[in-house]
Amino acid sequence: MKWIGLFAVILLVVSCFIPWVIITSKNIIVSGVDSTGTNFGKPGYAHFVLGFFFIIFHFIPRLWAKRFNLVIVALNIAWAVRNYFIISMCREGECPVKQTGLWLVLAASVLMLLAALFPDIQLKEEGKG
Repeated sequence: MKWIGLFAVILLVVSCFIPWVIITSKNIIVSGVDSTGTNFGKPGYAHFVLGFFFIIFHFIPRLWAKRFNLVIVALNIAWAVRNYFIISMCREGECPVKQTGLWLVLAASVLMLLAALFPDIQLKEEGKG
C-alpha cells in the first residue's frame, strides 16, 4: 500500500495542473493552480500541502503517524469534494464543462484514503500471562 499511496499523491499533484473545468462563455480554463478570471483562488495548493504531510506520515512506521495520516486524508478528501461542488456548480444559468483533472483529483483522494486505511504496519504482540 505504500506505493499506491505514493502513486496517489503523484496523481493528485499532476491532476492539479490539468484543467478542471472550462467556462465557455468567458473562455476560462480553471485548474487547481490557475483560476484566472474567477474567484476560486488556487485550490490545488491545499492539496499540495496535504499531500506533503500524507507522504511524510505514510512512510513513518509508527502507529501515531498512521493515525495522523487518517486526519490528513480526511481533510484532503473533504477539500476535493468541496472543490468538485464549488468549481463545477452552475452559475447564472451556465454550467461549466467538467474536465479530466477534476475527476482525477477525486480518484487520487480516494486512493489516498484507501492507502491510509490499510497501512503496512506490524504491531507488537503483548506478552500473555
